[in-house]
Formats: sequence, C-alpha cells, structure tokens
Amino acid sequence: MPKMSDTMTEGVIAKWHKKVGDTVKSGELMAEIETDKATMDYESFNTGTVLYLGAEEGQAVRVNDVLAIVGNKGEDFKSLLAGASKTGENGGTAPGAGDKTPSQAATQPQAAQAPSATATAVDTSGIKAEIVLMPKMSDTMTEGVIAAWHKKVGDPVKSGELLAEVETDKATMEYESYNTGTLLYIGAEAGKAVPVNGVLAIIGEKGADWQTLLKAHQAKGTGDAKEAETKKEAPQQAQPAAAETSLAHGSNGRIKASPLAKKLAKDKGIDIAQIPGSGDHGRITKRDVENFKPSAQPAAPREGKAAPAPVTLPKVVGQESFEEVPVSQMRKTIARRLAESKFTAPHFYLTMEINMDKAVDARKSINEISPVKISFNDIVIKAVAAALRQHPDVNVSWLGDKMRKNHHIHIGVAVAVKEGLLVPVVRFADNKSLSHIAVEVKDLAQKAHDKKLQPSDWEGSTFTISNLGMFGIEEFTAIINPPDACILAVGGIKETPIVKNGQVVPGNVMKVTLSCDHRAVDGAVGSAFLKTLKGLLEDPVRILI
Repeated sequence: MPKMSDTMTEGVIAKWHKKVGDTVKSGELMAEIETDKATMDYESFNTGTVLYLGAEEGQAVRVNDVLAIVGNKGEDFKSLLAGASKTGENGGTAPGAGDKTPSQAATQPQAAQAPSATATAVDTSGIKAEIVLMPKMSDTMTEGVIAAWHKKVGDPVKSGELLAEVETDKATMEYESYNTGTLLYIGAEAGKAVPVNGVLAIIGEKGADWQTLLKAHQAKGTGDAKEAETKKEAPQQAQPAAAETSLAHGSNGRIKASPLAKKLAKDKGIDIAQIPGSGDHGRITKRDVENFKPSAQPAAPREGKAAPAPVTLPKVVGQESFEEVPVSQMRKTIARRLAESKFTAPHFYLTMEINMDKAVDARKSINEISPVKISFNDIVIKAVAAALRQHPDVNVSWLGDKMRKNHHIHIGVAVAVKEGLLVPVVRFADNKSLSHIAVEVKDLAQKAHDKKLQPSDWEGSTFTISNLGMFGIEEFTAIINPPDACILAVGGIKETPIVKNGQVVPGNVMKVTLSCDHRAVDGAVGSAFLKTLKGLLEDPVRILI
C-alpha cells in the first residue's frame, strides 16, 4: 500500500478493478483507494496475473502492508506472503491456504481446562499466539459482559478490526483488536461476564498450541489466587436483615446482575432485587431493567395523619436510541493531526475588531465590473497575503528541531465537507488578483466536495484561514494546521453601534482571532501582523498597492 498523502497511515479499498486471476499491465487501473483526504486511483506498477488481493472492498490496508501480489500465472506466492507476514508487513492471511478446521475444544468452558494448583511453570515462548485480556474500560469497571462477538473461532482478525461489543457498568463499548492473526479461543459466550484482566480471547497463528498457553496462564492465576486466599481475614460479619431480599437472585445473597443493569436500575431509582432476571441462572440484564414495570405500592400513612392526595404526573413517552457510524479515514486523520497540534504546540490567541465599512463598499463596486463574484473571504485572503509580505516572521513553519522561514506565500483555505475538513492551498496568493483568487477558491472547494483533490492541491501551505462567518459565527478560535505556525479564524460581519468622530453610528464590524504557535511566533510579532491586516481591510485600496 503506497503512501498517497503526507498524513496517510492506511487506505480503504473503495473498489477493485481487477480480481484474482485477471491479467494486469503496468499503468493499468487496478483499484480505487480512499485515503484520509480523497478517493484516488491506483495504477499497477507491475505486469502479470493478479495472484492475491490483500483486502476486500471496504477494508483498510495500512501503508506498506501487502495490497496485492502480481506475478506469473500459477506461481506459488504463499512463501512470499508468509515472509511479508513475519516482518509485520501484512495483517491478512493467504486465501485458500488449506488450514484445518479449528479445534472444537476452543469452545469448551474455561474451568474444564484449569490446571491443578501444583502445576509447574510451562514454557510458552515457542507458541505463536497471544492471550487477550479483558481491559478496564471505565474507572469503576470490575467485569464486562460480552454483548456480541463480531468474530467466531477460526476467523482471521486484523489489528484495529472490531472483535466484540463489551457491556460495562457505564456503556456498551466496541473492542477493537490490537492483534493480527486467527481467533483461536473465546473466553466467554455472548451474554456472559469476563472479569477485568480475565481471558477475553486468544489470537495467533493457525494451529498454534493455544491450550498450553491458556493452561500456563490459568496456572499463574491459580497460584496468585491461593496466595491471596492465605491473606484473608476472619470470616465476614453477617449481612443485615435488610439484605435478605437479594436472596431471590443468588444462593449466597449476591444479586446476579450485569454492571450496566445495576447502574441503570440505580439511575431509575428501582430496587434491583425486585427485578426478575432472564439471563443465565437468573442474571439480570440491561433489557430486564428497561422492561421492568414496578407495581404501585404507596406507603402506609402515619398514625394520626391523613394520607396525602396522590400527585398525578403526565406520562412522558420517549425512547433512547443512537446510531454508531464507522469513523472515516478523513475523520481519523483530522482527529490525530489536530490532537497532535493542540497538545504539542503551545497555542496563544490574539483577537481584533475590524471596521469593514469600506470593505463592504469596495466589494459592491468591484462586483459591478468583476467577471466573477468576489466574496469577503476572497478579500480576506488577498489582505492576509499582503500582510504576510510585510511580516515574514509570521509566514513560518515549525519543523521540530528547526524553523523554516518561507519566502513564498501559500494560503490554506479550510473547506467543510461531509466527512470533515479539507485545506486546499491557494499558491502565491500575494501575486494573484482578487478575481483570480475567487475563481481558484471556488474550483478548489468544488473539487474538495467531489473528492477530486490531488496531493498537489492540499500540500505546502504556509498560513491557514478558517472562515465561519457565513454560518453566523461572530468569533471563534481555530487549531493550528501543522506545520504552519499560525491560523486566522474569521467571524461574520455584524452591524453594530460604533463611535465615529465622537458620534455613535451604525457600523459593520468583523472579529478575527489569530492562533499562534508560541514556539515560532511571539505575541508582539502576531500583534503587528494583525495591526497591518486591520489597516488593509479597513482601507482595501491599500491591498492593491
């Protein structure tokens, strides 16, 4: 899988144009690949027969992992694929490898395979499999209930792929695998609980001796349990009589209920001991709590006092619902890059009000003769480019161990699309006319919405502008788009009272906020840039000089 953009970590196969057995020529279209920024065509660099495809349509392949194998018809590619797997370059397995059916013992209860307390240490260093433990998914979680398995024993699993849904005490959460291989064993069936750090699954090579690995893990756990048993204190005190109601669900006085069911019952103010359980051995589930209708049992009135009249509340009907949407490659990259920027670059913010009266008049006059419609955003881009020419210390890029002072001015313009945000670049913006900028921005925005942007369209910005004025936003702060050192957040133009020549008159005011990376730009430098920008926008004729 090639790296098709500077921020790409994986690509999703949008469509295959070749299938296994087809002939392919160098330069021929082989697949369409969805990156974090666009859906791009992949042309083959090889000539031959397609012997193997590394993923199906809709699946992701990490950069430098195996996308496909092309060679001579009938050629044995399995050893080549195995070599790639050993070096970590491929998360999949070759189709039709003739693997045997997984052992039925994989579904046997864990207790049936528990070793004796006297078991000696077992050498598992040669077993190519890993035990997956139940993670602690919340600060109060002690166990998780398997809501659903998305893989069954014998299925291949890739790192980052959805393995199971786990019901905790706070939510039902998706568990994505951190391992790549074959699912050899599952620790509990759907509806059953697994304690935190209990065995959730075992993933490894097909045919790996997972039984020995599990026995070794259980032997270690048994030893730890015996050690803990010797440290127990005297028998616990008897439970108070009020706890007798809980005996309805467990012979030892413990209510058998999932953590989420307990939390839901507490939130609803329902005594969980009153709820009949439909799960294994009378275990109370989330659905039992949701479907439970407590019978009305008004408290007896105190002696000598009349019972208060019951208050009838209107019945409120509602239903909680949600939809879980897979995160797109674009959204994943936006999350990663903006988190890196926000938490690694020390941001500071400078806000300024700009009187746009003359800009409003200038735009009206320009549009009377311009071959294309000029927007306020186009005027801001041109003004920013002119201000950067006067303040080159703002037109810089932070590169970690060095700082790049850019002699050219490439302005990135944030564009909102359905999947997230793209930043196409207007190159050499200071040398372009307003009409040229207007045409180019409209063209880039359309290409962004159509997913037709190419790497040359979004790479190389030296400064970024984010404008939300068209949505009625008056003021906001933006996160820096690395490696740029600054980004300008532009609000809407608002008619507001201003003081002019000692008189309060209506005026058009726009607020802008400059976010600066303090590692590269100081407050005085950013302030001087904004002062120049204010002067250019308040007297737009100066932009043309």
